[in-house]
Amino acid sequence: MDAKARNCLLQHREALERDIKTSYIMDHMISNGVLTVSEEEKVKNEPTQRQRAAMLIKMILKKDNHSYISFYNALLHEGYKDLAALLHGGIPVVSSSDGKDSVSGITSYVRTVLCEGGVPQRPVVFVTRKKLVNAIQQKLSKLNGEPGWVTIYGMAGCGKSVLAAEAVRDHSFLEDCFPGGVHWVSVGKQDKSGLLMKLQNLCARLDQDESFSQRLPLNIEEAKDRLRVLMLRKHPRSLLILDDIWDPWVLKAFDNQCQILLTTRDKSVTDSVMGPKYVVPVESGLGKEKALEILSLFVNMKKADLPEQAHSIIQECKGSPLVVSLIGALLRDFPNRWEYYLRQLQNKQFKRIRKSSSYDYEALDEAMSISVEMLREDIKDYYTDLSIIQKDVKVPTKVLCILWDLEMEEVEDILQEFVNKSLLFCDRNGKSFLYYLHDLQVDFLTEKNRSQLQDLHKKMVTQFQRHHQLHSLTPDQEDCMYWYNFLAYHMASANMHKELCALMFSLDWIKAKTELVGPAHLIHEFVEYRHILDEKDGTDCENFQEFLSLNGHLLGRQPFPNIVQLGLCELETSEVYRQAKLQAKQEVDNGMLYLEWVNKKNMKNLSRLVVRPHTDAVYHACFSEDGQRIASCGADKTLQVFKAETGEKLLEIKAHEDEVLCCAFSADDRFIATCSVDKKVKIWNSMTGELVRIYDEHSEQVNCCHFTNISSHLLLATGSNDYFLKLWDLNQEECRNTMFGHTNSVSHCRFSPDDQVLASCSADGTLKLWDVKSANERKSINVKQFFLNSEEPQEDLEVIVKCCSWSADGAKIMVAAKNKVFLFDIHTSGLLAEIHMGHHSTVQYCDFSPHNHLAVVALSQYCVELWSMDSGLKVADCRGHLSWVHCVMFSPDGSSFLTSSDDQTVRLWETKKVCKNSATVLKQEIDVVFQENEVTVLAVDNIRRLQLINGNTGQIDYLTEAQVSCCCLSPHLQYLAFGAEDGAIQILELLNNRIFQSRNAHKTTVRHIQFTADGKTLISSSDDSAVQIWNWQSEDPFFLQAHQETVKDFKLLKNSRLLSWSFDGTVKVWNITTRRIEKDFVCHQDTVLSCDISSDGAKFSSTSADKTAKIWSFELLSPLHELRGHKGCVRCSSFSVDNTMLATGDDNGEIRIWNVSNGELLHLCAPISVEEGASTHGGWVTDLCFSPDTKMLVSAGGYLKVRDSQRLKEKSSLYPAFQAIFTSCVSAGPHTTHQKRGAVTITLFCMLRWICKAAFLRSFGSSDDSVRDVLRPELSYHPIQVLDDQND
Repeated sequence: MDAKARNCLLQHREALERDIKTSYIMDHMISNGVLTVSEEEKVKNEPTQRQRAAMLIKMILKKDNHSYISFYNALLHEGYKDLAALLHGGIPVVSSSDGKDSVSGITSYVRTVLCEGGVPQRPVVFVTRKKLVNAIQQKLSKLNGEPGWVTIYGMAGCGKSVLAAEAVRDHSFLEDCFPGGVHWVSVGKQDKSGLLMKLQNLCARLDQDESFSQRLPLNIEEAKDRLRVLMLRKHPRSLLILDDIWDPWVLKAFDNQCQILLTTRDKSVTDSVMGPKYVVPVESGLGKEKALEILSLFVNMKKADLPEQAHSIIQECKGSPLVVSLIGALLRDFPNRWEYYLRQLQNKQFKRIRKSSSYDYEALDEAMSISVEMLREDIKDYYTDLSIIQKDVKVPTKVLCILWDLEMEEVEDILQEFVNKSLLFCDRNGKSFLYYLHDLQVDFLTEKNRSQLQDLHKKMVTQFQRHHQLHSLTPDQEDCMYWYNFLAYHMASANMHKELCALMFSLDWIKAKTELVGPAHLIHEFVEYRHILDEKDGTDCENFQEFLSLNGHLLGRQPFPNIVQLGLCELETSEVYRQAKLQAKQEVDNGMLYLEWVNKKNMKNLSRLVVRPHTDAVYHACFSEDGQRIASCGADKTLQVFKAETGEKLLEIKAHEDEVLCCAFSADDRFIATCSVDKKVKIWNSMTGELVRIYDEHSEQVNCCHFTNISSHLLLATGSNDYFLKLWDLNQEECRNTMFGHTNSVSHCRFSPDDQVLASCSADGTLKLWDVKSANERKSINVKQFFLNSEEPQEDLEVIVKCCSWSADGAKIMVAAKNKVFLFDIHTSGLLAEIHMGHHSTVQYCDFSPHNHLAVVALSQYCVELWSMDSGLKVADCRGHLSWVHCVMFSPDGSSFLTSSDDQTVRLWETKKVCKNSATVLKQEIDVVFQENEVTVLAVDNIRRLQLINGNTGQIDYLTEAQVSCCCLSPHLQYLAFGAEDGAIQILELLNNRIFQSRNAHKTTVRHIQFTADGKTLISSSDDSAVQIWNWQSEDPFFLQAHQETVKDFKLLKNSRLLSWSFDGTVKVWNITTRRIEKDFVCHQDTVLSCDISSDGAKFSSTSADKTAKIWSFELLSPLHELRGHKGCVRCSSFSVDNTMLATGDDNGEIRIWNVSNGELLHLCAPISVEEGASTHGGWVTDLCFSPDTKMLVSAGGYLKVRDSQRLKEKSSLYPAFQAIFTSCVSAGPHTTHQKRGAVTITLFCMLRWICKAAFLRSFGSSDDSVRDVLRPELSYHPIQVLDDQND
């Protein structure tokens, strides 16, 4: 054995001896010829499991390289992937001529590659079909390392999957063509959520060390992009095998520059994808000689010695490998029954009542029927139980142990009998044995046992309930994923409606399932079982579905958000909220902390009209030119036309033979164009539905169609996966022009408002502009360049430019790609604006308003947003769709817009209503007073009005429309004060609206303002570097002037003293009575961003843009401690109440806790990057505060987080529904508390007018009910309070 391999084995010897069970591992090694039976007996004679493992490893250490490789493969086969990973680095290199399996002739290298890639093993009895295997290998070789497709097609049961696996069971072929490995995916007939699960599993398998991402992709597009990156970077030159493809649309998810081998019954499935394509047809049956060879192997006879009946049996089997194997397995047990089985096949006694397959397989039915009848009586019922296994689903042994109430070994013995008789198949590549049926066997069992299916499903559910509780399932259990994926299916099939509702309406189930696989599959189940769930309460179903869709972008994150906290943000009438509150009450006793909205209001449904015209996903919807009608198309292959005002259906047309991807009205509204995956473009009379023309010149699916905007001469443009754009004159039967230039699929096209230019978008990463008259390319804009970085080569980056939309004047064009929207100048090609939608979103579609600067954007997080392209700011959120939104489109006058979705609906939204509801935004300066149980908020909105808001009821009084820049309330709510942009300060008496105005104004905008505790003095600061003190009831104001630059903020101290800090890097202590500086601290070389004061008044902290923080004594002019280590601007700091700790937070999202007495770092909470630079804190840490007992630390930023201050372990998080920055404050008074903040926050524009409030639990040790304010300045949220088990 190589020294490297030996050392690796010795290094990990202890872990191996501790964990492995030797029995099955030795079986593998004996079959490989590297371990003898006598050696096996010697191992078995050891008294304990650990000693047996130690003996086996001792033997291996004395053997050669092949023993090491065999041991490694055995670990993989038996599910010890973590242990195999330890040995991977020591795998010795063996030449392709040695290391052969003593039985099959397969090298250890091949066994390792295929095992790691999930390739199925050979059937129990196997005969080679060398000619077909060679043909497959030749076609794969033609790919020559480049992306492309090799299709194996043939009838069901003809052995396609076995051939695909056999083609890669070749050492030299793998080394030469696919050194990166082979990855097998059993696909089958899938819907979109099922496909997403397959993709998630594949991505997880390819990225086991999570080096590319810590979370699963949330949608098919993200999964496709993730898969492309993984295949290019982690697994280059590897082969992806897709087994049993039914639908062409499934292949689009894998159409990302991979080398792919697929099996299918329909060779046309690859018509919709790009790249070189090769086909290997498989004849419907085995040749006579091969079929006889299978029989001879089963009965252990030479072919020449087979009885005469063997030839007749082969004839009856019609060459099906599956049927021949079933009969062969029977003859192995009963070798004298040749005549009997032949007669049974010829009688054809078993007939299906209704065929589940599109093919007629009477021979299979007969063979299956005979095989089942010949089973031992004590195991027949077990095979019947398998009738409820879905196609292409592999079931872990543990699931069947639960179903049958048997031990693992008993179940494996029963299943092995089925496998031996070719009634079942086994996959040993995973952590445990996985068992599955062939599609045709599923069809047979379904028909044979149809009357029992409901009871069989019920048995499965009942057994699950006996052995498991929902909250007890953990990812390390081998049956965990099966239950999460199929428990709802079994309940629905068992007609257990009550149990299904209890499951689907369980917050525990939602948490557990979404944490593992994200929300997509659950949302699909809510749609699929809606008819059942509505029986209990349609409102509950809608509540849970909306909860999932609105929080989908959070539920796919790592670390996973607290779902109870998310549930508490729902309406009080919601079942989601009720369960969340119940759980929260139970968990506060265990130290959990939860925040609850106090003044929640029902969000208005902003969509004016919701119609469900289709029975599947809606891909596109558009208005007629007069705005009176709407056309929509989708996955159900239909075109629908309905009234825009009422949703009344006008036309329903079975438009195409495959999914309809786009539709468009002509400028005169006479025609509607449709295009489809079936490669055809069709023109319809929009009033009668009559087919006018069919164009079929595209050679691939047609993705988009668009008419010219002027009706005098109608032209239609179409773009296709064949890389071409085509122009069609409706008066001609053939294409007028074909435009060449794109090097990948054309995804979208649009005519300019004057019809002179046609814009096209492509998966090649470009936007091209074409002259309509000449059909020549005018210019090309490389959108891909805006996504390049130094770490990623351009050839590795795939950027699909999704869509484009012209501005009303035709001077600008908007383009969407990945997670960004760009605005380009048409004449200069210059970039005018770029909007980043966030790391967790991809843009699905966008459209420019025809009459203003607004753009509507559909995102992958099920939401739609309105943006101002002038300011680059988000104007509104439109939430309501329950699944992916595919298309958005403005009406011709811009007064409304359409959205179409996977949830089968089209929604119509009024633009003004949406914008008006979102128009009022609270700015960063907010002041709050808590008085008994009342909350009063004073705030400045985005149009500089002053609002007085009742926090409990949401009632708003608009006090003034002056250009207000900041504001504050007096402690007892008698007065309010506000500063203006011109430097003026005014005080308003709330009782009688009397106004007091300062005679001496600031020279520039007033930034901060605050009453003293008695309400008699008002302090303010501005950009003019002065602090104003105004005893407004008795004397004129005076100024404290010493800072050289703008005063950042100030704090009141005891004994009429004031602390101020500035951009000039200094902190000053003022005596308000004498108007003099008492202390002048030169603190930092850069801006002082914040200060905090210890509770004993002896110390203060300062933080700065110079990335340091300092602790000072008021008695000394030099710092006590300089705190270094932050890598970003230190934005905030906070002393603990007992003055022993100081917390600091920076712009990278990092939090540090320091020992105040010696300046040592106690704890660090580093900003773990979740995805592409999005920190766990959502960006800057804008504020920090300890609880009264110092056990908790609250941090504010993009999210609000509560942590254990001793370990900085997160205890609770509050995630905003929209993008915003939190800021936090603390107060100490038991009855009237008053806090203001805003100096260190960032203003982002958000949509709603709510407020936040939080109160610490009494368990924190705060006897005076100390209150924490949590203010969201831009999206001022509902009041929040922490749940208290005594009150709530």
